[in-house]
Amino acid sequence: MALDIESTTTTPEKLPKRPLAVAPRNAARKMIKPMRSIAIFGAVGVLVAGIALPSFASSGAPVDATATLQQVAFDDAQSLVVASQATAAPLDRGTYTATTPEEIAEKKEKEAAAARAAAAAAASVASTPRNFNPGNYELVSPGSGEVRYPLPQGSYNQGRTIGGGHNGVDMLAPQGTPIYSTAAGVVRASAESIGGYGVAVMIDHVVGGQSVSTTYGHMTYGSRQVQAGQSVGAGQLIGFVGSTGRSTANHLHFEVWYGGSLVEPYSWLAANAG
Repeated sequence: MALDIESTTTTPEKLPKRPLAVAPRNAARKMIKPMRSIAIFGAVGVLVAGIALPSFASSGAPVDATATLQQVAFDDAQSLVVASQATAAPLDRGTYTATTPEEIAEKKEKEAAAARAAAAAAASVASTPRNFNPGNYELVSPGSGEVRYPLPQGSYNQGRTIGGGHNGVDMLAPQGTPIYSTAAGVVRASAESIGGYGVAVMIDHVVGGQSVSTTYGHMTYGSRQVQAGQSVGAGQLIGFVGSTGRSTANHLHFEVWYGGSLVEPYSWLAANAG
């Protein structure tokens, strides 16, 4: 019995060795690699499509040319719309006409000079009496002749006469001294400012059949008693001595034009005034 068991039983060394199952594993590995590659390419494709398709959709949609910036921003808040034909709004310069710094400085200087001149004129007017009471003076100068002295005798001193561009005489007198018309006539001009004469009156006369014109300059502001076009009598009160216009002291600038020619006033008065 023992022999039978021994004879039928084989030892491990004697058993035939089975070949290893390698072939199935290698086949599985060969199948996994292509599937992995397909999955990677699929994921990449999905990623690319997710990024590109929205961009393509937004770039392909036409923008209405008449749409406002707010309307476009409502549909796509990340969009920026810039007008292709934008025009600058005109600049309202108001009353300014200067454009360069030099022109602006010149304009400001002219305005400042005008303001200074106006202030000086106002100060000059404020510092001189504007209301005169003719009742305090003789309304007609003394004398009975056709020609009278423009200032009362003894109220003035003789200053310079004609010559060197000076067309009259300067009769030096205190401010407020009454001035009279030298003869009957018609007032040609009467104003608060006539060039270098300042406050002045000009009168046209007929004396001895000849045309005579007289000028009375540098009167006090507001002192004129006659207006242009008014007829006046010989020796009539027409204003008061001052220092306006191109003047440095109170005096009457008196001119006489006889037949259109300038004559020396002191001599003419001495020969004709009564």
